[in-house]
Amino acid sequence: MKLRLALLSLTALSALTFAAQAEELKIGLASAQTGTLAFGDQPSLAGLQMAVDEINSAGGFGGKYKAVLDVKDTRSDTAATVQAAQELVASGINILITPCDADPSIAAGQISQPAKIVTFTFCGTTPTITSAVGDFMFGTYPADNAQATVLADYAQEKGYKSAYILKSPDSAYTLKLPEYFQQVFTKKGGTIAGEGTYSMGQQDFAAEVTKIKSLSPQPDVVMTSAYEPDFPAFIKQLRAAGVTAPVLGSDGIDTPTVAGLGDVVDGVVHSSAGLPSAGTPLDAFAKKFTEKTGKPFDTVYIANGYEIGLIIDAAVKAAGSLDPQGLRDAVANLKDVEGVTGKITYAGTDRMPSRDIALVEMKGGGRSLVKTVTPNPADVPAP
Repeated sequence: MKLRLALLSLTALSALTFAAQAEELKIGLASAQTGTLAFGDQPSLAGLQMAVDEINSAGGFGGKYKAVLDVKDTRSDTAATVQAAQELVASGINILITPCDADPSIAAGQISQPAKIVTFTFCGTTPTITSAVGDFMFGTYPADNAQATVLADYAQEKGYKSAYILKSPDSAYTLKLPEYFQQVFTKKGGTIAGEGTYSMGQQDFAAEVTKIKSLSPQPDVVMTSAYEPDFPAFIKQLRAAGVTAPVLGSDGIDTPTVAGLGDVVDGVVHSSAGLPSAGTPLDAFAKKFTEKTGKPFDTVYIANGYEIGLIIDAAVKAAGSLDPQGLRDAVANLKDVEGVTGKITYAGTDRMPSRDIALVEMKGGGRSLVKTVTPNPADVPAP
């Protein structure tokens, strides 16, 4: 009799344990917490963790599912990202999050797609990420072609007639974003004074700088989507050579490292998902982040990670369950999700969200908001 009661107790305990596990939302992260992509993935994780803590404390995602994070450091290596994604998918996650770059995100997405697991890239911006993977893959950050359109429009507004384009074929981001810019800039009457290429991580930009300096007349503006460690090396060598042309960059230089370069980056304007300004929701979030963590809000990637938590919460509410297909459809139909940088919409898109883009100017070691705009869809180049 005692044995029977013991077995019944174990059965009941197992049932309770299973029920508890079934109520968990498992979010797996194949994320670059070290290496060259850590500039985006580290702050994105900090923001996501804050959202998860808040939503769990308020009752859970969709009001009933407590989320747990399983973070695997991919070391900014695509092969390691694939291995991490395989392990996470095998562990039974409900959602996968991939690094801030197209190549590892696509590689990981091709593992989660057959398993029908909703997958977000932390801040990968290549607009073809979603089509390269499939219908369970979603972007979160403003896409490259949209950022390029806003930068080209700004160049036109500033009266820049000619541009020098610096790009790298080593990644879709460093190659295609300047090409999208070139496409919009020339379509609206601008000319290309010249273009050059670099290898990611090369550090020596003497040849490119000499090429730009020798142009006569000098270009009205230099545009590049280079980021760390390439952008700091390039801008230092460009200014040291006496080239004073304005420089336009993209969201990849929205980092404390670049802002910390001092007056060498004064006047550089770049695209971003947002910048805190007094009285805005993003400003309130930045203050809350610092109060809760004791850390400075020094990049908008923190807010983007937080907003991924809000997106997941909205999708779980809409789906009413963690059913994979239902969750995927819910994300695809989200409209006007209230983020801290603005409203985020997936409905009617190719799963790269429609959202505002900020233009930010660096000066005196800080940043100031130039303006926030939504590009005209008719002007945005096709991916």
